[in-house]
Amino acid sequence: MDEMAEQLTERLAVDLDDGFTELVRLHASAVRAFLFRVCGSAAEADDLGQDTFLRAYTALQGYSPQRRRDLRPRAWLMTIAANVWRNHVRTSVRRPVAVTAIEDTSQSWPDERPGPEERASTAEDRRRLVSALTQLPEKPRVAVVLRHVVGLSYGEIAEAQGCPVGTVKAQVSRGVDSLRLLLDPEQPPRREVLK
Repeated sequence: MDEMAEQLTERLAVDLDDGFTELVRLHASAVRAFLFRVCGSAAEADDLGQDTFLRAYTALQGYSPQRRRDLRPRAWLMTIAANVWRNHVRTSVRRPVAVTAIEDTSQSWPDERPGPEERASTAEDRRRLVSALTQLPEKPRVAVVLRHVVGLSYGEIAEAQGCPVGTVKAQVSRGVDSLRLLLDPEQPPRREVLK
């Protein structure tokens, strides 16, 4: 566990409310990014993110101080977020996933003042990527988003998914190959060596 995670878990153990505020500050954007990429809707990602942190706080209230110290916060939160999303999918009425309006995604971009043509192509690329992600099956979609959007290690993803590291690597590989096919059907998938 890195030093920042240790400081966070110590804060959670000593003062739950103060530590939880810091937990949200440090990890809210990663949780939202994960949920946005798996569900494809900014509004839905916000709602599911709130539910994720509500469940996390409720769970932490029942944990002993030592158990809070032993947490791996990022992987633990992503496990909760993935479960919240899965529960949402199971309980919601089956309907096509609506692709987020370009205006919703553009608000989260850093302002580097690109020209109009570049902004249009970037928005279109993001829209295509979000649309392609929503077409992937659940397990590869979650694995790809946790690895390439959130930046979790294969070990952290395995912990969050409750499966072996080799399974996670296979899910990420299959998901990336599927994304490539969805985004460029004429290009054959590349084989990557996973570390």
